[in-house]
Amino acid sequence: MKLAVFEFQGREYVGELSADGTTISPYDLHADQTATDGVVALIGLNIKPIGEIPLGDVTLMAPVPRPRRNVFCVGKNYHEHAHEFASSGFDSSAAQGAVPEAPIVFSKLPETVISTRAAIKLDASVTTAVDYEAELGVIIGKTGRNISLENAMEHVWGYTVINDVTSRDLQGKHSQWLIGKSQDTFCPMGPWAVTADEIDLSDTAVKCWVNGDLRQDSNTNLLIFDVPTIISAISNGITLKAGDVIATGTPAGVGIGFKPPKYLESGDVVRIEIDGIGVLENPVEAI
Repeated sequence: MKLAVFEFQGREYVGELSADGTTISPYDLHADQTATDGVVALIGLNIKPIGEIPLGDVTLMAPVPRPRRNVFCVGKNYHEHAHEFASSGFDSSAAQGAVPEAPIVFSKLPETVISTRAAIKLDASVTTAVDYEAELGVIIGKTGRNISLENAMEHVWGYTVINDVTSRDLQGKHSQWLIGKSQDTFCPMGPWAVTADEIDLSDTAVKCWVNGDLRQDSNTNLLIFDVPTIISAISNGITLKAGDVIATGTPAGVGIGFKPPKYLESGDVVRIEIDGIGVLENPVEAI
């Protein structure tokens, strides 16, 4: 099932996308909860959508417009990307080796989240080295702590597409990743979420284009640490909560991996596609 958060006639809704992708059927949820929790508001509920609205008449929002907590993120989680980042000069973890022995976990502030078609904003007074990162996003549906590998997938509600936009110069300057990852607009998410039964993580393609140029072309079966391992590691002594969002890492082909680097510029368009989910597309604008 594909679910979207959208605005229609001045109100926010959560709705179910039709099989042909032409209409969306809203759920009867409180508008205030929809505007913040988005698809998370449906977790644990057993309700049916009502009516149909043409998809072309609505404005899509991020599937989780304002996460309740920071977005959990995993760094260096594809082998080729781990090597390209370790050799970039911006990797503060490179001293421990290119490929990590355990998941590298950081976070992005909730306020970074924007929807498909919304602009990634470049502030040249703050950063001049902004990069794209196509990633599978996991939406947690069941709270847990010290979650075992065997039970980890029971805690997954669904998936979405995330662009883990990154300021490389801030990442290097501060020798950690929160500031460089948490600039305003640096977490495009969408266009919608799909329930866990829709995705086969053993064979899900992840691709990214910039201005029509294919930059990233990989598959979730190439993750160094798979989704159960990520969930188990994050929940080790930390309570993962229903509604938490996890970005699982990006494959090779990011801008920092080119010689010279191909950073984002005003006027660029970043298009990310993950099989079974959809296309997240965002223009890039200077402010």
